[in-house]
Amino acid sequence: MEYYRARDVLHVMQLLGHRRIENTLLYVQLVNSIFQDFDDEYTCKVADNIDQAKQLVEAGFDYVTDIDGHKLFRKRK
Repeated sequence: MEYYRARDVLHVMQLLGHRRIENTLLYVQLVNSIFQDFDDEYTCKVADNIDQAKQLVEAGFDYVTDIDGHKLFRKRK
């Protein structure tokens, strides 16, 4: 479940205490097969300045990318 949330296999490897990435990948494949039909739903927000970006991060939003000078953020619903 942590992999599904974070999408970081190295983080999960460390969390589970695995010495070999192959062991962690077995669990990741299980998670992917369980949730393959699950659609992620996000709330998206745009920040035009540092203060807005700071407020979004404090509210739990994750930075995605810059487009036309604007910063895009998302948070799972």
